[in-house]
Amino acid sequence: MPLAWFITGASSGFGRAVAAAAAERGDRVLATARRASTLDGLVRRYPDRVRAAEVDVTDPGSVRAAVELAVADGGRIDVVVNNAGYAVLGALEELTDDQARRQVDVNLFGALTVTRAVLPVLRAQRGGHLLQMSSISGAQPWVGFSLYVATKHAVEGFSSSLAGEVAHLGIKVTIVEPGPFKTDFFTRSMVRSLPSPDYAESVGQTRAFMESFTRQPGDPDRAAQAILAVVDDDKPPLRLPLGAYAVEEFRAEYRSRLNEIDAWEDLARGTDYPVETP
Repeated sequence: MPLAWFITGASSGFGRAVAAAAAERGDRVLATARRASTLDGLVRRYPDRVRAAEVDVTDPGSVRAAVELAVADGGRIDVVVNNAGYAVLGALEELTDDQARRQVDVNLFGALTVTRAVLPVLRAQRGGHLLQMSSISGAQPWVGFSLYVATKHAVEGFSSSLAGEVAHLGIKVTIVEPGPFKTDFFTRSMVRSLPSPDYAESVGQTRAFMESFTRQPGDPDRAAQAILAVVDDDKPPLRLPLGAYAVEEFRAEYRSRLNEIDAWEDLARGTDYPVETP
């Protein structure tokens, strides 16, 4: 049977690619974006399968209304893609209060708001699949993206705990962790702070790299097909790195963590109370 999808941030990037792939195979999609007009192309292409809704993930009322619309349309929601988000490039000290707050509001509280809004529906159905969009930054540091990295670590944290809370209800959770893909993440979607010369040696290098990083290896359409394959699997993974770059970076990060634990193991173990011998 066709699945019913609820996708945030569907105007571009992964959200749009997944929405198109799901509709192409015959599934029904409620695609959401801050401006519904950005979804007109999807609706024209799949008029019987895609419905657009204007949603600001920082507005709980907006999110709840879209969830109610999805249920009214199809009676259920099978797959939720929590994709809305963006990045702020800049040293932590450079960020304005508004930039910092907006980053956390959209990436973290937006994901929390959508998740909490759909959970009553999935719980009542005793089934569904939550796809939480993270990135390789969810497990490793990115110089110059401290607040973005913080939000992705937080999304990974609450989502991995959530998976244990809802598994007995038939609800699956997958954290999607893409590497660099050819989307507008590095261009139109990125906000930049006002640079300080004191951070030229660290964040300045990241800024320069981003200006020249125009050939991302990842194909969003192939990523969408991989996501469909995970949704169709009876035992989907909790975490899904996407792209060869992500796979290699995750392996390197985890090896580095294990090596550091080994190097400091004796000091770490020595902080316990002494074991009393009989």
